[in-house]
Amino acid sequence: MSIFDVRTDVSESVRKKIKFYSRVAIFCFLILGMRLWYLQILKVEELQTLSENNRIRKIPLPPYRGKIFDRNGEALVGIRPSFNLYLIPEDARNVSETLKFLSKKIAIDSRKVFASIKSIQSFDSALIKADISREQVAFVEENSRMLPGVHLLVEPLRNYVHDHLSAHALGYLGEISKATLQAKPRSGYSQGDLVGKSGLEKIFESYLRGEKGYKEIEVDVAGRELRVLRELPPKSGGDLTLALDLRIQKTLENLMRAEGDDPFAGAAVVMNPQTGEIIAMTGQPSFNPNLFAAGISRNNWRKLQTDAFHPLQNRAIDGQYPPASTYKIVTAYAALEEKLIVPETTINCPGYFKLGRGTYRCWKKAGHGRVNLHDALVQSCDVFFYNVGNRLGVDAIARYAAMFGLGKKTGVKLLGEKRGLIPTSQWKLRTKRQPWLKGETISASIGQGFNTVTPIQQATMISMVANGGRRIQPVLVKRADTFKAQGDVKALPQAETPAGLNKDSLELIRRALLGVVNDKHGTGWRARMKNIKISGKTGTAQVVRMKTDDEQGKDDEIPYKFRDHAWFVAFAPYERPEIAVSVIVEHGGHGGAVAAPIAKKVIQTYFKLYPRDDSAVEVDKGATG
Repeated sequence: MSIFDVRTDVSESVRKKIKFYSRVAIFCFLILGMRLWYLQILKVEELQTLSENNRIRKIPLPPYRGKIFDRNGEALVGIRPSFNLYLIPEDARNVSETLKFLSKKIAIDSRKVFASIKSIQSFDSALIKADISREQVAFVEENSRMLPGVHLLVEPLRNYVHDHLSAHALGYLGEISKATLQAKPRSGYSQGDLVGKSGLEKIFESYLRGEKGYKEIEVDVAGRELRVLRELPPKSGGDLTLALDLRIQKTLENLMRAEGDDPFAGAAVVMNPQTGEIIAMTGQPSFNPNLFAAGISRNNWRKLQTDAFHPLQNRAIDGQYPPASTYKIVTAYAALEEKLIVPETTINCPGYFKLGRGTYRCWKKAGHGRVNLHDALVQSCDVFFYNVGNRLGVDAIARYAAMFGLGKKTGVKLLGEKRGLIPTSQWKLRTKRQPWLKGETISASIGQGFNTVTPIQQATMISMVANGGRRIQPVLVKRADTFKAQGDVKALPQAETPAGLNKDSLELIRRALLGVVNDKHGTGWRARMKNIKISGKTGTAQVVRMKTDDEQGKDDEIPYKFRDHAWFVAFAPYERPEIAVSVIVEHGGHGGAVAAPIAKKVIQTYFKLYPRDDSAVEVDKGATG
């Protein structure tokens, strides 16, 4: 083989290699070009967005939720600054390690944080912990270099100024549910937002919430803010002014709270009988809505849910209790209107009433002797009303009870109001599939048996007696001051309808109720005041069937859950009523001994704050009853 032939073979080999690598190079450049085309043409908008998100962030600014004031402009609910800790997962090197480091100083629910991370969009913030302390803020700031993606925001936090005060009416906030977000995708809410869950916070949610703002900021590679590019401030929500008087509300709640280790539950409503304005209202036990403001812990939620006294229950509107002897107002009015009795009619009370083989006792074992309507109400004689109720029949009594607003909702602007129950013969046939028995009418005539009412219904009933028979709708919110037009004050409507009650019959009952408190033998004498004429009616609602005389024990010898409920309803002053009160103390015993003194002190407080021109108010120098 010649040298020429060798060179020819080598050149051919080189040419083949050059061709091969040329093709490879062309292929690589082709792929690179296609990739560039894909990124710069097809994906340009998405990549620009990601790039901007890496450098520029849009931070939502929460609105200032509207405030809630009492009738005199005292703040009941406001806002305060809160340090909230957030995490942007894309900026964090290792989320688990970051949370572990933070947990050295801050209690963190990791499961909740990871659940929040899964639900947010790219480069959005997930809340780690709301309302951290200043010491915890200092810890985060000192270690900011070790916490990429973690940042603090100072945000408005709902503040219930007086903690437990009027908690059921005001309500509380909670994190918006996924179901709500899915059902209302354009509502302006996002994951983690707090919304009203109960009370006025829920009813007026759309009014109180305000409108979000936002700001655009430039950040560094660790997600730390460098500068603000632009900002749209949020709009504050509207304010509410309530009919409540903070001073009277405080007095009422102090009177209705347990002393020492004794259990206590009950409710009270204080109204203006002329307008229906609710001056004070409470259900006990209560809760602190501030626990919910920054997100309630599982432990605190479990305590509220498992508490045997149900502190989340608004007993003032959904507590249903036998009205007991306060119902004698209805029975008395029915008997007068049906012409079964006149004021002078007397009935002998030997201490019991017999119907067939049944014996129904009066609360006074020895009996009251011969009593007329006035004395029967003043001394709360059961036998008088057994006789009257037996002649009326349950359906007639129920018809007049409805005229007083019992057995139906009052229309107060709160969620969860119950109707109570005023039984009829048809009701029992329909629900129990049993005929009505005459003995059940005897119990119904004094507010026992199937009868149940709510404290707010009782306040409405006694207000009708006070104002001459006008049915008023309880009003909690006096006006709403909207943020959309400064100074725009809207008065909320008040419903008032004539009940068709006979004023002459009502006046007879009014005089008797004055005697309940002020006569020598009145059962409500513990509510008596020197310079203010209080009219009222006591009631003792049986929880279990009344025992025989020999089996009856003292209240403190009876197990708590079997003790009677204590009722008292009242209005004052007799001449020109300005205030009506309904009080029930669960398992409190006798209404005259337990509930009446509470009503008296509330009325005293009212007239100290709003004195009458024609008299001075008695100063209570000691405990009563």
